[in-house]
Amino acid sequence: MRIRIAPSLLSADFSRLDREVESVGEADMLHLDLMDGVFVPNLSFGPPVIASLAGHTDLELDAHLMTTRPDLLYEDLQRAGVSRVSVHCEACLHLHRELMTIRSLGMSPGVALNPATPLSAIEEALSWVDFVLIMSVNPGFGGQKFIPESLDKIRRLRKITPEMEIAVDGGVNTENAVELVRSGATTLVAGSSVFSYPDRRAAISDLRDSCLKGA
Repeated sequence: MRIRIAPSLLSADFSRLDREVESVGEADMLHLDLMDGVFVPNLSFGPPVIASLAGHTDLELDAHLMTTRPDLLYEDLQRAGVSRVSVHCEACLHLHRELMTIRSLGMSPGVALNPATPLSAIEEALSWVDFVLIMSVNPGFGGQKFIPESLDKIRRLRKITPEMEIAVDGGVNTENAVELVRSGATTLVAGSSVFSYPDRRAAISDLRDSCLKGA
């Protein structure tokens, strides 16, 4: 499978988001973390900000909903130009309904798991999603340290579903990218390891080079 790099806007400079988005045009998609201050102890941005930024990039927009009521956002995200939406299984009482609603709006549905959530929580949902997002940190803040046990979780998921896109979010960098790819990850969400560097093109290139070593 092709390995894709998705810079996380959460680590960008919010005072100049338009230029920050333009600076990562060499990536494969743009990862957007939406937070409500309830599901996670932080707030970020919403559909109006995403809509205003959509004209500054040709990248696919990938929304990760860390909210207690993700269903309130789907239509607005679709109108904002988002093409992929992942919801947390921990937040969805009726996960099938949520995923089918996302797909009915023409967006690709994905399911996200917190570090302590077992894979068994989503096994029944794998036939309804286009990708799985494995959280390798506790969600809510950028710049956290990678949880190494996430590698085994990715390997076990890859055995369960050999063809599924597996995205990984949290603490991703050039040091662990090799092992992430070897474990079965196909999309690397990278925040600080891209936006903390002045030369974003070089940062993305370095991540790609690391991924090739693990392929």
